Formats: sequence, C-alpha cells, structure tokens
Amino acid sequence: MGGLIGVALAKSGESVTLILRQEALKDYPTELSLESPLGTFSVPVDRAASVARPYDVLWVAVKATQLESALRSVAVDPSQLGAVVPLLNGMDHVSVLRARFGHDRVVPASIGVEAERAAPGKIIHRGMAIRLTFASIGEDRLASTAEEFRKFGFACQFVPDEMKVLWTKLSFLAPFALTTTAGGLTIGEVNRDPVWRKRLEAVVREVAAVGTASGTPLDPSTIIPFYDKTPQEGRSSMQKDVAAGKPPELDGIAGPILRHAEEHGIEVPVTRELVGLIQRGSTSAKAAER
Repeated sequence: MGGLIGVALAKSGESVTLILRQEALKDYPTELSLESPLGTFSVPVDRAASVARPYDVLWVAVKATQLESALRSVAVDPSQLGAVVPLLNGMDHVSVLRARFGHDRVVPASIGVEAERAAPGKIIHRGMAIRLTFASIGEDRLASTAEEFRKFGFACQFVPDEMKVLWTKLSFLAPFALTTTAGGLTIGEVNRDPVWRKRLEAVVREVAAVGTASGTPLDPSTIIPFYDKTPQEGRSSMQKDVAAGKPPELDGIAGPILRHAEEHGIEVPVTRELVGLIQRGSTSAKAAER
C-alpha cells in the first residue's frame, strides 16, 4: 500500500520519501515502478531510514504486526508533521497512533485495492478499482491530496464518522481474509464451494452484528454481493503472508471483531472457527470438509 500511495503522489509531482528498514535501504531502488490498468511507469523517490524532518503527511502503510517497530523510525517531533494517515487493517492502531502523535493529527483512513510488491520498488495493481476513504477530521489538510489521487484514478471520499470508515472496511475485509486464508482458496473458489460460501456469508453477518452493536450500522445484504463482483482470482494479503511464512494480521483483522463481540455478548462462532484454523496453520480445511 505504501508503494502504491508513493507512486501515485510522485507521479502527480509531489516530493515523496520512502521510510525503509535500515537493512533494506542500501538495496532499494531510487525509483518506484507501477504496473496497473491506470498506467505502467516509473517515478523517482527519495529514501530514508527514519522520519527525521518535517513532512506534510506521514502515511503509515505497514502491516499491523510491524507497527511497533515502524514507529521507532519516527525521530521527528509530532508537531512537525501535518497529518498522520494510517492505512492499516483493523482499528486498534488508531488509538496507538493518537497516543503518539495527538488526536487531531491522526486521520483514520482505509484503502480498498488488490496490490502487491513484486520486488523492491515494483508495485503491481490488479484490476480492482482503488477506493481511498478518509475521516473528515483531515479534510482541510488532505483535500488537495485527495484531488491528486482522483486525477490519478482513485475514488476518494471524506466521511464524517471515522468509525464508519474503519468498520465498513473491516466488514468487507474480514470475511474475505479469513475464508481465503483458512481455506487456502481464491475468493472465486470460496464462492463456488457451498461450504466455504456459507462460511463467508456467516462471517459477514457476524461482523455486521458486532459493528451495529458497536454503533456503526452494517447491512449484510449490501456486503455479500461484493464478493461476486470482485476479481475471482483474488487472494487476501493475509493469505499471501501465510503462504510466505510470515505472521498473519489475525489480531489486527479478527481481534476487533472478537473483542467487541465479547463486550456486547454476541456469538461469532464462524469467525472464531476460522481464526482457529489459521492459527493452526491449516490450509487444508477444504479437503477436510469433503
């Protein structure tokens, strides 16, 4: 996600600096390249191992499992940052960032897209449209940036209710991520398998119930059709992490659902079942069901 944001902003003429791990810095290219239905090109970017000078916007686009270590690279005083925009999955990261940078400086946001880093500096964006949503708390500071994204081809909007931003993304992402990862399947394979499709829809209903009880009304009937329209070969980032032997973002994605469900006394058995399968490293659940 960071590479995609960076390449879009650099292409629009903005000055972009990638903050990289120290060990990755020396081998990272001085250009970002993109392969996308929106265009194929390369753009120059700066690179650094820490945030050591003022920036208009600090985009936080790491995995939830990497947030703590990433924050250690921010050496500048928070007052020297215009806005901090996290694009992490889940919602617990917002309070962590606000404790560090201040409430009003942090602008909750979400991005919906299938993209991956094929190699250092090389970003591949699949055919799915890019949807970028910001909480309205950041509209004054990010309006011109959002317009640059729109010119690039993103669909951008500002939403007054920041919890709606976070719960809406989670309501689409969690069922997708949990079923594809637990089953080792593409979303198309989930849709075509009656057992896995039933699980997918059950998680949608569970997340919707929890979100609604938490103050953000969610309608399963508006969520379920999304999985028929998304590219059927799509795989979740969690699934790709597990396949690569990396720790999955289970707490970031499923954690808020489980914790809020317990708080409101809501049963979420299918969500818990899939979390258990993933925790056990099971990608053979499809075969076991049959």
